[in-house]
Amino acid sequence: MAGVVAGAAGTAVAALLLTGCSQHDTGGQNDRQDKVAERGRSVMPFDLDQTTHHFTPTDTGGIQEVVADEPGDTEQIGLIRSHLRQEAKAFARGDFGDPARIHGHDMPGLAQLEEGYERLEVRYQKRTDGAALTYHTEDPALAGALHDWFEAQLSDHGDHAEGGH
Repeated sequence: MAGVVAGAAGTAVAALLLTGCSQHDTGGQNDRQDKVAERGRSVMPFDLDQTTHHFTPTDTGGIQEVVADEPGDTEQIGLIRSHLRQEAKAFARGDFGDPARIHGHDMPGLAQLEEGYERLEVRYQKRTDGAALTYHTEDPALAGALHDWFEAQLSDHGDHAEGGH
């Protein structure tokens, strides 16, 4: 009987430790997301709480969309369009400074995108509810770096972002 009690106690302790670890890990991620949102406010003119980022990887790159949560929110839509137009121009020059300021200079995929920008086409497109950037490359390694970059943004933006459609 003592072995059963000791085994149950050990299981309970293990469960508490795992729960504590997962809460701590989630807390760390939430802290990072809060810091990213704070830094994002100084770079992105639109309100993260009123917009959503969508990241969709493709075989040759990907599509990044930012849309207003309320389709008729002309203020947020205008701010999104202005920002993504500027980002498309910057990315085409190899300037990924804004994402680096928000997510950190060591974010996955960033260095490869900066180095390979001449092999990456970035196209801006207006949407009725915001705007999109389409990234295209014939370089599979650069497409992989873009996918890593998308994943990092998905993780960092938390509830403000979604993957795919």
